[in-house]
Amino acid sequence: MHRWALVVAAAILAACGASAPKHRAAEDARARIDHIVVIFQENRSFDNVFGLFPGADGLGNSRSAPPQVDRDGRVYRTLPQPIDTSRRPPAPDLRFPPDLPNAPFLIDWFVPPGEKTGDLVHRFYQQQHQINGGRMDKFVAWSDAAGLVMGHYDGSKLATWALAREFTLLDRFYHAAFGGSFLNHFWLVCACTPVWREAPAEVRAQLDANGMLVKDGQVTPDGFVVNTAFSTYQPYPANVALDRRLPPQTLPTIGDRLSESRVSWAWYSGGWKDALAGKPDRLFQFHHQPFAYFRQFGDGTAARTEHLKDEKDFLADVDAGRLPAVAFVKPIGADNEHPGYADIARGQQHAADLVRRLQASAAWKRTVIIMTHDENGGFWDHVAPPVVDRWGPGARVPSIVVSPLSRRGVVDHTTYDTTSILRFIEWRHNLAPLGTRDAAAANLLNTLDVKEPK
Repeated sequence: MHRWALVVAAAILAACGASAPKHRAAEDARARIDHIVVIFQENRSFDNVFGLFPGADGLGNSRSAPPQVDRDGRVYRTLPQPIDTSRRPPAPDLRFPPDLPNAPFLIDWFVPPGEKTGDLVHRFYQQQHQINGGRMDKFVAWSDAAGLVMGHYDGSKLATWALAREFTLLDRFYHAAFGGSFLNHFWLVCACTPVWREAPAEVRAQLDANGMLVKDGQVTPDGFVVNTAFSTYQPYPANVALDRRLPPQTLPTIGDRLSESRVSWAWYSGGWKDALAGKPDRLFQFHHQPFAYFRQFGDGTAARTEHLKDEKDFLADVDAGRLPAVAFVKPIGADNEHPGYADIARGQQHAADLVRRLQASAAWKRTVIIMTHDENGGFWDHVAPPVVDRWGPGARVPSIVVSPLSRRGVVDHTTYDTTSILRFIEWRHNLAPLGTRDAAAANLLNTLDVKEPK
């Protein structure tokens, strides 16, 4: 053999020898994870829940944040009195004083976490105006709840605080899209914004030349659905006419990717069976069921029957050892923490109880639980989100990774968003990304004590 050939052969063998351990490490990391469970709660900013958490980028770092200003840029002398939007008509919430300082304040001083506050506006254009180019100083100005946006809790009294101390808290996890639950549920399952090109003019938003909201609506001027719309398929509210329901969507979802690879999965939703039977719980949220908007999971399809289930089925599957490889859990309204119709204490306890149920199961040793929130619910957060695209991301949301594989007692400062969940699932099951955002998202693998070479 010529000397040059020997050199080339040696180089090839060396490269193979170097890459083999990396390949084995990657396979070993994947092999240690049999189940990924996503618990998707509602409407809290990071500062609202974990602003006082030791070691996190919380309210202690917010002292240099700009004060809240009105829509004309004038600093509020004091916060406008919080509004109770659950009353009809909305009225000042007299549990709060009318002259709170223009700064974050503890809600616990006035309303215990086991009681409800009013809801707060959390819509696509309003949140962008609240963020105000990263200054985060117009949350009050663009809220219907006034000073309530600046409220936060003593999270140490809430059930998930102990989980955050024991496992991995993420203090740079942003919800994927500006605005509310509807759009962020889509981004959880498809990394996409639904399309309604032929939407009636009455449901389209109007903007001025500077991009400021003139008339709010469900649909952007160019036909993307960014605020709550209801599905053509069951379940949907009885009073929503067919021409006001979103036409079936056809883009691929993470469910499709998993099914194509023969990976088991399910979306478990509290109250699902009752809603399908035409008897929805009064707090069942139709727009929290993202797969129900897609043609491939339409009424009567085998995919719907196989993959869209009730939260009670989740508990039964956990106890019976039938937990699928990927499980999404969406608690019913009373248990999901949403301001206005739910209190934070009950929702946090419910999420912690789901974790404890999993910890008591045979699946626990090989399970990764991602506890997060769909969006910030209109609450202020002092950290500006990164600028990525026209859809988001929005503000930081409380997020914890709970697993025997977790880096214990750690605050992870990596920048993530909702599509990082997709990235993690795609990594584990060797799936193609759904879009550019999940392809570029940070992998939640960083939260685990599982070493995989870059």
